[in-house]
Amino acid sequence: MSEHILTTSGLTMRFGGVTAVDNVDFNLKDGELRCLLGPNGAGKSTFFKCLTGQLTPTEGTVTFAGQDITGAHTHQIVNLGVGIKTQVPNVFDGLSVREHVWLAARRQHLDRKARDVADEVLARIRMTELADAQVGRLSHGQRQWVEIGMVIAGDPELILLDEPAAGMTHDEVLRTAEIIRDINRTKALIVVEHDMQFIRMIAKTVTVFN
Repeated sequence: MSEHILTTSGLTMRFGGVTAVDNVDFNLKDGELRCLLGPNGAGKSTFFKCLTGQLTPTEGTVTFAGQDITGAHTHQIVNLGVGIKTQVPNVFDGLSVREHVWLAARRQHLDRKARDVADEVLARIRMTELADAQVGRLSHGQRQWVEIGMVIAGDPELILLDEPAAGMTHDEVLRTAEIIRDINRTKALIVVEHDMQFIRMIAKTVTVFN
C-alpha cells in the first residue's frame, strides 16, 4: 500500500474562463501535517473544496487511502475516514458543548462508548469545565474548538481544517496550535491558512499556492 494517505493528480478546477486550481499534483504521507498557504485568490479554498466533495474538479483525480474519491459527496468522504472542518460554522447555539461532541461520537459508537469518547475529546480540547455550556454563549475561538472536537470524535484517519485560527485572539491562536500539534501525534492533517504566525507554530512542511 502507498505511504501516501492522500494524492491528487492533475487536479484542475475551472469556473467558466477562470482557472482557480491549475493541474495540481499533491501527496500527503500518512501521519503528516501539511499547511497550505498563499494569497487570496490563489486557489487554496477551491482546492480544499475539491478534496472534501464540495466541488467536483474539472479535471484530475483525488485519491484517499488508495481509493478514488474524485467527485464523491462530502458525506461519503467523511464515511471513508476524512474529518472536515470548513470555514462555515457547523454548530447549534442551543446545544451544549458535550452534546455536540457526543453527537459526533454517536455516529460510530453506542451511547455509553460515545459518552466516554466525548469525555476524552473534551479533555483533549481543554473544554471539560465548559462541557455543559451552551455553544451560543461561547467565544468565537471556543466555538472553533468545539468544531475541532466534533471532528476528532469521529476518529478519522485524515483531518482537513480550513482556516481554523481565523478571527481568534492571540491566546486562542496559541491554544489552537497546541490542539493541532496534539492531534498530529496520531492523525494526518491538512491545514489551509493565511496567518503566517500561526503556520510557523505548527508547520513542518508547507505547500504554497501562487
